[in-house]
Amino acid sequence: MITDNRLCLAKIRSLYPSFSTKELKIADFILNDPQNIIHLTITQFAEELNVADSTVFRFCKRIGFTGYQSMKISLASEVVTPIKNIHDEITEADDMKTLAEKVFRSNMKTLEDTMQIIDAAQLEKAAQFILEANKIEFYGSGGSSILAMDAYHKFIRTGLFVSAPPDSHIQLMSASQLQKGDCAIFLSHSGSTKDMLKTCQIAKKSGAKTIAITNLAKSPLSTLADLSLYTLSDETDHRSEALSSRIAQLSYIDALYVSVMRSLKENGQTALEKMRNAISTKRI
Repeated sequence: MITDNRLCLAKIRSLYPSFSTKELKIADFILNDPQNIIHLTITQFAEELNVADSTVFRFCKRIGFTGYQSMKISLASEVVTPIKNIHDEITEADDMKTLAEKVFRSNMKTLEDTMQIIDAAQLEKAAQFILEANKIEFYGSGGSSILAMDAYHKFIRTGLFVSAPPDSHIQLMSASQLQKGDCAIFLSHSGSTKDMLKTCQIAKKSGAKTIAITNLAKSPLSTLADLSLYTLSDETDHRSEALSSRIAQLSYIDALYVSVMRSLKENGQTALEKMRNAISTKRI
C-alpha cells in the first residue's frame, strides 16, 4: 500500500512496463495530464477512455491504492503541492552556496525518488545472478563507461572474476566470448544506445544472463535484458537526467556490492584483505 502522498506518478512509471493494454491506456491518460484527473469523478474518467468504472478501480488497486478517491487525493497532493523548489533551476543570480545547495538537493531527490521504486525482488535476483556467475562483465558507453569502471573497481574486491571492457569494439569481442553461467551488466541512462543494445544481444546469444541498470522507461535495453533495475530522475536546463541518474545508478552498484559481500562471508573478507595488502604498498 502506498503511504507517501507523492508516490502516485512514480509508482505508475515504475509499473509501466508490466501494464496490460487497458492499463497502459489509463496510465498514459494520468501521466499526460495529471492536473486534469483530480477534477474528474471515476465515471467521468472512465468515459474519457471509454472503459468501465471497474477497470479504473482495478487500476487504482493495481498501483497500491484502496480505490479511485485515494489515488486522486495522492495525485492532487503531488501536482498541487509544489516540489519544484527541491531542485530549482539554476539562475544567474545564484551565489555559489545556493548553486551547490540546488545540486545537492537534486541529487537527494533523485535518490529518494529512485528508492521509492526499488523492486527488492529484482535487486535480490540481480545479486543472485552475480553470485552464481563464473564471470561478471560491466558494460557502459560514453558517460556510463565511467560507471562501469566504478562497478569494476568495487567488485574486484569480492574475489569474483570481474571485468569492464573499455571500448565498444572490445565490448563486442568480450561479449562474444561469454558463456552460459556468466553475467553481463549494462549501465545506460537512455537504454537506447546502439552499442549497448548490440553488445547485450551478443551477450544473450552467448548464453550469459543480462542485467540493465537504466532510467525508468520502456526502452529497448530494458526489454532486451533478462532483468532491469530502474532509476528515476528529473531534468533541468543546467542538469541533464543522465547526470542526475548516475548518482542512483552508482547507488544500485553499491547495494549490489554490499549484498554480494554479505553473501560471500569469509571468502569475501579474505579477498578484500588480499586487495588491501596489495595496495598498501602504494602508500608511504
